[in-house]
Amino acid sequence: MRYVHPSHGRSVTRYRQVADEAWGLAPKAAALLAVLLVRGPQTAAELRTRAERLHDFSSLDVVERELRALVADGRAHLLDRHPGQKEARWQQLVADEPDIAPPAFEPGRAPSAGPSTADRLAALEARVARLEAALADLIPDDDAP
Repeated sequence: MRYVHPSHGRSVTRYRQVADEAWGLAPKAAALLAVLLVRGPQTAAELRTRAERLHDFSSLDVVERELRALVADGRAHLLDRHPGQKEARWQQLVADEPDIAPPAFEPGRAPSAGPSTADRLAALEARVARLEAALADLIPDDDAP
């Protein structure tokens, strides 16, 4: 990060990110890496669309060429395509990302929409009971001397 000192009547010190300079990234690669860092794994087409404010890519081939250069530098990699996805996604390797596992897929069975209403209700009732008990410990009894 670099300081940008105030000028022309401004009283606030500003900051400028210099990761692209520190890592020696071209503007194309910096744009793609920035979008991957902010938005997570995406297809090449999604990256082209979302990075267009940072850099104007002439074609999808240019985007994929830059992504392969990031792979060669160890800054990105291509994820395997999961069931239900049309295309594979690219992921950055510069920062840690939370592991979000895709839903389990079983052939011949419709994907589950999550816990049943009864399970959610039981979990909420248990949570309310715990909160009421914790609240009772915090509030003094009016009958106590």
